[in-house]
Amino acid sequence: MVDVGGIAGDQLRSYIERIERLEEEKAALSADIRDVFAEAKGNGFDVKIMRQVIKLRKMDKDDRDELETVLDLYKRALGME
Repeated sequence: MVDVGGIAGDQLRSYIERIERLEEEKAALSADIRDVFAEAKGNGFDVKIMRQVIKLRKMDKDDRDELETVLDLYKRALGME
């Protein structure tokens, strides 16, 4: 193991290479997700709404309920309902 200035070179290289591989995988997954959205759009779905639904599905019920309550309050305050 090469040690330069207190840094273990082999260990550092291992971390960097793992991160680089993960970044490549992430880029490939992002491309796959874009393809699915493009397919959905081609079939008439609103991608913008789909992204919002995905965001909402990630939230737990209490957070989602709070968001909807505050959103409704703001819309009423602005005369949007």
